Amino acid sequence: EMGTMPRRKDIPPWVKVPEDLRDPEVLQVQTALLEAMFGPGGSRIPYIEQVSRAMLELKVLESSNLTEVVVYGNYLYKLRTKWMLQSMAERHRLRQERGMLRLEDAMSALELG
Repeated sequence: EMGTMPRRKDIPPWVKVPEDLRDPEVLQVQTALLEAMFGPGGSRIPYIEQVSRAMLELKVLESSNLTEVVVYGNYLYKLRTKWMLQSMAERHRLRQERGMLRLEDAMSALELG
C-alpha cells in the first residue's frame, strides 16, 4: 500500500523494492541528538546507510522533542541498524547529560565564589 512507501526519491540499490519497504523498524530519538548522530543536515546518513545496508527516513514528530527514525531494509540488516542507532543515541544522550551536569557544577561553584 502506498502509505508505507518512503517519500524519498533515491532508494539505495541494496534496498529491494517493494519487500524491504513493507515493515520498517522505528525508533524515537531526541531531536537535540540528531546532529551529533547524523551530522549537520543529516550529512552522515548516506554513509550509515551504505555501511548498514539499510535506508533511513527521519520524521519529526509534531509538538514533541522527538524525531522518528524509520529504518527500511532486509530483516536482519534493519534490526541490526536499529540496535546500532539506539546505542549511538544512548551514548550521545549520556555524554550530553554529563556535559550539562558539569556546566551546573561550574555555575554553582561560581555562585558560591
